[in-house]
Amino acid sequence: MEALCRSLESLKKGRVASSVKRRMAEFEARRAQSEDEVFSELCFCLLTANYSAEGAIRIQDAIGGGFTSLPEPALAAELRRLGYRFPNTRARYIVEARKRRRKLKGMLASAGDEKVLRAWLAENILGLGYKEASHFLRNIGCRDLAIIDFHIIGLLARHKIIKKPKNKSLPRKKYLEIEHALETVASRSGLCQGELDLYLWYMETGKVLK
Repeated sequence: MEALCRSLESLKKGRVASSVKRRMAEFEARRAQSEDEVFSELCFCLLTANYSAEGAIRIQDAIGGGFTSLPEPALAAELRRLGYRFPNTRARYIVEARKRRRKLKGMLASAGDEKVLRAWLAENILGLGYKEASHFLRNIGCRDLAIIDFHIIGLLARHKIIKKPKNKSLPRKKYLEIEHALETVASRSGLCQGELDLYLWYMETGKVLK
């Protein structure tokens, strides 16, 4: 853990720090956006499961308001045209998620406990696991949830902070165990989980994406 914390301290003093601060400010501002814009971000996070963030950003930009308006067959066709790997499944998830759109906006406005919000999302939005729910909440301004994907798992395993899980899919208990380890790293580095994720993602990919 010491080596990782030293690397983070170095990054905090470098040019990437301004990119992280700017991205976190964008996330904070997004929470005040319209219901449709917040829903679009939820759809983006649904698309990222087993798919690249850059690819999902491209598709989100291309579909725009279609996330809220396109019938399921048309949405699936558009996802397929744009080269998405799972067009039918994700179109079904997005159409199902529309039923929770207003409830979602109300829960976010209540500014409740972030982990309670995440649990509600994972239980009520088809296709949204703990990783995707954490990703969505971070992208609309929540600060203290870990986004644990294979990049982060690999980095933590190399630093001997965790043992690499055998299964790619993390059960809730294992997810929370790894999140606890990340909380320790964040605390020792003077970062919130949202900031830590951006720095770790940069360490693995050289990019500061949403």
